[in-house]
Amino acid sequence: MKRAARHWAMLCCVALLVLGGGATALRAQPAGNATVRGVVRGAETGDPLPGANVLVKGNGRRRGTAADENGRFQVGNLPAGSYTVRASYLGYEAEQQQVELGTGTARRLALALTPASIEAERVTVTDARAEAEAERALGVARVAPAEVKELPTPFEPDVFRALQLLPGVKAASDFSSGLYIRGGSPDQTLVRLGPTTVYNPTHFFGFFSTFNPDAVGDVRLFKGGYPARYGGRLGAVVDLENRRGQKEDVEGTASLGLLAGRIAASGPLPDALSAADSTRPGSWMGAARRSTLEPLFAVLRNQNVEGIPNNFRFYDLNARVDTWLSGRDRLKISAYAGADRLDFPFLDDARVEAPYGNRTATLAWTRLWDEETFSKVSASASRYFNEPTFTLAGNTFRRANTLTDVAGTAMLETTLETESLGAHTLRGGVRGSYFTTALERSLDDQVLFSPTTRTGRLSAYVQDTWRPGGDDGPWRVTAGLRGAYHTRGQYLRLGPRLSVQYRPAWLLGGRVRLQAGYGRYNQYLTLRTSSFFSGADTWYAAGRGVPPSYGDQLVGGVKVDLTDELRLDVEGYYRTMRDLFEINRRIRDIAGLPYRDAFWFGEGDAYGLEAKLERTAGRLSGFLAYTYAQTRRRFPFNYQSDRQVGLAGLNARNTLGGAYPPKYDRRNDLKAVLNYDFAEKWRATGVFTYATGQPYTRPESQFKLYDDPGRETTRDALVSPFNGARLPPYHRLDLGVRRLGTLFGLDVELQVQLLNVYNRRNVWFYFYETDDDGGVAREEVPQLPIPLPNVSLTVDF
Repeated sequence: MKRAARHWAMLCCVALLVLGGGATALRAQPAGNATVRGVVRGAETGDPLPGANVLVKGNGRRRGTAADENGRFQVGNLPAGSYTVRASYLGYEAEQQQVELGTGTARRLALALTPASIEAERVTVTDARAEAEAERALGVARVAPAEVKELPTPFEPDVFRALQLLPGVKAASDFSSGLYIRGGSPDQTLVRLGPTTVYNPTHFFGFFSTFNPDAVGDVRLFKGGYPARYGGRLGAVVDLENRRGQKEDVEGTASLGLLAGRIAASGPLPDALSAADSTRPGSWMGAARRSTLEPLFAVLRNQNVEGIPNNFRFYDLNARVDTWLSGRDRLKISAYAGADRLDFPFLDDARVEAPYGNRTATLAWTRLWDEETFSKVSASASRYFNEPTFTLAGNTFRRANTLTDVAGTAMLETTLETESLGAHTLRGGVRGSYFTTALERSLDDQVLFSPTTRTGRLSAYVQDTWRPGGDDGPWRVTAGLRGAYHTRGQYLRLGPRLSVQYRPAWLLGGRVRLQAGYGRYNQYLTLRTSSFFSGADTWYAAGRGVPPSYGDQLVGGVKVDLTDELRLDVEGYYRTMRDLFEINRRIRDIAGLPYRDAFWFGEGDAYGLEAKLERTAGRLSGFLAYTYAQTRRRFPFNYQSDRQVGLAGLNARNTLGGAYPPKYDRRNDLKAVLNYDFAEKWRATGVFTYATGQPYTRPESQFKLYDDPGRETTRDALVSPFNGARLPPYHRLDLGVRRLGTLFGLDVELQVQLLNVYNRRNVWFYFYETDDDGGVAREEVPQLPIPLPNVSLTVDF
């Protein structure tokens, strides 16, 4: 196995050298043709604008393409002549340049787009391609920060709650920002801030995510079938980046809401810290967010209201610095820190104290080798910690989990174009990481259990995006291969990836995209979590006797631009999940057990169909989305012996061959997001959600359990099919109004929102209690029990 890992690493290094060394040899233009290439960026921040629409017109031709994830574009096979190159992007003014192309020449352009006035900003959750003419990738969605801040949400704008409105993405409850994507649990979604993995991105008991919308740029979601450059998760990817600072002047924004206050500022670096090339000044950005609940809690405690914590607060800090070392070299430094602190008495002699949070840091160097080739090298560190302490009757029980991930990455990308081979965008990369997780259980300062797990992982990938007919051809094929070696247990895993798009000109004038994709994915971690409180989440890694999980995904889609403003997207998927590993629920205490004996093993599958009708412009904009989906699990398996041992546990009375639906299985989801500009500087936003009720375990019979080895007292045991019943359907309407104005010469935005407008009492869960006479009483615990108002004020300076 070690020899195989060394061979794989050598092959990946050779592939990277071939990509770089062969670029010049293979790059050639068809005789007599010219090429326009370049990059599209934001004029104020310098950030690349992925998915920007680029249109080249002139000489009797009209050619369009979409910028890639780095804002780069290329349009080739152009006859000599005069052309107009126009770039456009959501929320920005279009920019165009005139170019003269000679025979066999290549021109490089830099297009800088200025943000549109705030009155013209459109608030709709949109797919990754910004315009109808741009290619929309399979399974990809994009959310802009301005969109996040406009949507009605409980107390605080939240990136993850905006993502929950997309088809194929489900929420566990009103109190959870966790992402359940296409049948997967939250730990099956890779969350990256730049190249750094964030392991528990939640605040306020999981109520919303750690990502301040003032501090992050565009958010991209890969719902499935994601490309080879990502890995380590079975299901999906959320890719974020700290926002780049302004290059011209110092600007900022401040906001105050019912739950938290936010402030952010950015500007150019001093000349002494910028590169000699004055056309590319450096920039800085800083943002902070903190809870504002302490005064409210103090008033409630003075009124002797029960259930109020002694102390609760949270904060976020984001920072980023960009500078050009030379005309071809850029350096980026970014960091994030956030934490929650809770002190909550829940009985006369009991309390819980729970600090938890995240830290990340990234240093990245980008090198532009020539007009077609660039590389990125980065070093990053991520740390997650939770240290809850429980005090009961004078005894103190502490359980802590600390996770550290230190990683280094390198990638190289180049674009090649020949008359015989078409256009190729080749990419390769490597990533090495060292992962440490430490658990500790103690009673009255006496350590009972303190294992530490350390593991390394080396991964590498190669990927080719091939356009056989050039940039304007109907075919687009992306093929890749990712390999990873997990040192703990010596597991070597490969994951091929393939996606194909066909956009024939004869079908509605090229307005229809037919897409299909396949991928094999591997996961080396699992998360033990609770839907009630995220501050005690615990991560476990694959190891000896605990193999990584793996699964396959098949995805297909049809995307139609009905008009320039109206589009329809339909996607279907089927995915498998094998060798799922979780902490065995039957074991009350895993202290002292061999590592593999603490887990049970299972499998699952999911399939679904998603449809989304969206209007992207006009006074009335928004989308209507529907999802039909089903997911199943089969637990437990005994990996060390017969894989069918133990089915008498969870699955004995479930149908579908011992399968059961997890809590987040919902057959039907209907979501509507509408925005209406009913007057100058006024906008109304409405969000409606309907979903099939979640599965739950309904007691059907009971018996007395005597001499239970795990307990000293007799207890009542309830018997029923696991998750065999469903809660009532969920539905909710939220409304909001935004007013733009000025105050003391500053731009001001006032938002007033009302959640759960018609007072729907959606059930969170049922609580069952056995009466003295043996009867079972059921109590309904609601989610948002009443209409909930929210007010926020934002000032730009």
